[in-house]
Parts: sequence; structure tokens; C-alpha cells
Amino acid sequence: MRSHHFLVLGGARSGKSSYAMALAEDTFLCERKTGAKGLFIATAEALDDEMRERIEIHKAQRGDRWHCIEEPISICDAMRNARGNTPVILIDCLTMWLSNMLFSDMDIDKEIDALKRALAACHTPVIMVSNEVGMGLVPENPLARRFRDLQGILNQSLAKVCHNVIFVAAGLGIILKGSMT
Repeated sequence: MRSHHFLVLGGARSGKSSYAMALAEDTFLCERKTGAKGLFIATAEALDDEMRERIEIHKAQRGDRWHCIEEPISICDAMRNARGNTPVILIDCLTMWLSNMLFSDMDIDKEIDALKRALAACHTPVIMVSNEVGMGLVPENPLARRFRDLQGILNQSLAKVCHNVIFVAAGLGIILKGSMT
């Protein structure tokens, strides 16, 4: 595969995480050196029982082909530290990363720019999962509208710098940019 950075978009429960993991395993880990594992950067935090259960399910699905780093905010550092040590990096998900930064009152534009710079410097293939949240109703409160707008800005910014952009609906990937051949 000639292109190496991917953005996998989709709605809630669209199958985007499973699609991204299969893409990583089928494309990059099937040809891995003995013992080489993919790096999974998990951005979700187990703040309640339901999220803890979701995280445990995701861990079980990953199996032993992945080394996982739980990093809710500093994903650029995690990417820089992994360069050259893994055949692929999977970040799941940028929507949680954005939420974490929003609730930490961070400069989100600055962080998006830092992520774009980290991607430009990273020669390891990176697959990022992100929600598409702008296709529904306009949220009724200002915080939700701000989040929706920031998510759209994040997705557009990354779509510009990624070689491949895939939209997942009902578990099926639709190529928006790039080629899978």
C-alpha cells in the first residue's frame, strides 16, 4: 500500500473502529516481522461503569497483535515515542480526544495543528478513527454546538492531510479520498 495515513469516519456504532482495526491488521500487521505489534493509542477514559465495560470489550477484541497506550490527550507524544518501533499506529478515537481537550479547557486549534505536524513527521502508517457528528440535528445547547463545530473542524483538517479518508456506514467502508490499492 503506497499511502500511509488514514482517517476513518463514521457515526456512533457504524463499525468504524472494527473497520480501522481490520484495515490495520490486514494491510500492515499481516506482513509484520515476527513479534512486531501494532500500537493502539486509546483516548477514552473509564470514568463510569458503562465506559469501563466498553473499554474491556475493545481490549478483548484487540488481542495480542497490539500494544496499547491509554493516552487521553498527549497523542502526539505517544506517536513520536513509537516511531520506528511498530508497523502501524491506530488512534481510537479522535472524538474522545477532542472531548478530553474541551473539558480540560485546552487550546484546541493549537492541538490540531500539533497533530498535523506530528502526522507530517511520522513515517509509520497512522490510522485515526473519528466520529462524523455533523449530519444530525443542531444541538440545543451552546456546549454541544461548540463540540459539533470543533469536531467538524478537526475532521476537515485531518482529511486534508491524510492520504486516505474512509466513511463507514453499517460496517461498510466508502472511500472518500485516496485508493485502497
